[in-house]
Amino acid sequence: MAEATQRERMLAGELYLASDPELMAARLRARELTLRYNGFPPGAADDERRALLGELIGELGDEVWLEPPFYCDYGSNIALGDGAYMNFGCIVLDCARVQVGPLTKLGPAVQLCAATHPVDPAERATGWELAQPIVIGRNVWIGGGAIVGPGVTIGDDSVIGAGSVVVKDIPARVVAAGSPCRVIREL
Repeated sequence: MAEATQRERMLAGELYLASDPELMAARLRARELTLRYNGFPPGAADDERRALLGELIGELGDEVWLEPPFYCDYGSNIALGDGAYMNFGCIVLDCARVQVGPLTKLGPAVQLCAATHPVDPAERATGWELAQPIVIGRNVWIGGGAIVGPGVTIGDDSVIGAGSVVVKDIPARVVAAGSPCRVIREL
């Protein structure tokens, strides 16, 4: 059996080297595509915008809208459900799969960070990295400036307050906020 590539290791949640040439090329491709997307003038043809997002995003639902500027590591590991919306300045570190459910809305400057690093300083110094998937359910609203960490799942119909730091799973149908984010009430 062949040894796993660094990309396969990354997507499997194993230690990987981001300096791998294949991964570096994939990130460069994403930078080029996001630069083009972010440069679209107001009023640019929707079919052109959609085609460019189709090149960048791994799974692209219908009627998805990303306000520029938008930034991501790879794009190919992002899944956006029908009607998903990201406001200005959102960042997605998609070293693992990042799934945003249908009708979900992200406020400005929301960060979805699947990337992480070893906690042990000696191990971290070796340059190896980790990633864990993020899953955001259907019809979730995440307020501006919130940060969602690696390995987090946010349940359907929940609301995350602006500026929250989400490092643990949030159940469906709740309002949650804070740093660290915690459930405030059920819906």
